[in-house]
Amino acid sequence: MEQANLKELEAVIAIARRGTFRAAAIELGMSTTALSHTIARLEASLGVRIFNRTTRSVSLTDAGKLFVEQIAPSLQDIYAALEAVSSHRETPSGTIRINAAPFAARAIITPLVLEFLQRYPDMHVDIVTEGRMVDIVRDGFDLGVRVASLVPSDMIAVSLGRPQRHAVVASADYIARYGMPLVPPDLLNHRCIRVRLPDGSLFRWRFEKDGETVHVDVRGQITLDEASLVRTALIKGTGIGYIFEQEVLTDIESGRLVRVLEAWTPPYPGLCLYYPGRRNLSAGMKAFLALAREFSRR
Repeated sequence: MEQANLKELEAVIAIARRGTFRAAAIELGMSTTALSHTIARLEASLGVRIFNRTTRSVSLTDAGKLFVEQIAPSLQDIYAALEAVSSHRETPSGTIRINAAPFAARAIITPLVLEFLQRYPDMHVDIVTEGRMVDIVRDGFDLGVRVASLVPSDMIAVSLGRPQRHAVVASADYIARYGMPLVPPDLLNHRCIRVRLPDGSLFRWRFEKDGETVHVDVRGQITLDEASLVRTALIKGTGIGYIFEQEVLTDIESGRLVRVLEAWTPPYPGLCLYYPGRRNLSAGMKAFLALAREFSRR
């Protein structure tokens, strides 16, 4: 039997983690055909099938499950050793993979990520945005970016230092036509833009003032799940929306949107970078975290 190489082992782990050849190929930066040939070559070398494959699904065979259980910890040790060596480089190089909520990615892209790349031209940053929470270790990410309350307790968190806040807004035309709500229950008499969460449930608008918390199940003609779509509907006068403040600050300042119920939307702890505890961080990760801490103090 020939010795399996590191790329073949990485391919097996990626497919097991992602669940499809296509998703694993994207992660590994190769074509699906090349990945399929890699696995076929490894299976031929081992003399056993690692994956059961149909036109609709991919699953590990019993031998494959045993293979992944045995090889995954060893690969982590190899990665740790490589990171330990690379941490001694004077100029960081390599790739940092980040999973972030879409609004979180927009918040860090210019002041943090682009500045990092300008400082360290040998580095590459790969950002994947999605609303749902993922296991960044299982899915092969180095860092996650979420609001502080969503950071898993077993992760090391680095605060980005800036509080978050929601804004309740509508167009000036809408307010002129339908009036301004003065307290959260008034929203039940208004057309509101409903928000669907990544898990499929509808978001109940949350308000807080002087220790009192109020949740409102608003009603409206449209339900959306993406902030840019909510903003478009707001500007067109469709109704009242509940949205992250940074998404509409320029619209409020320009008068395109009018803020309401501001006293009922206080700030709360902001974004955090988070990552699993590791004994050895790569030089690139160390540099990125140092810049993040610098960014949080600005």
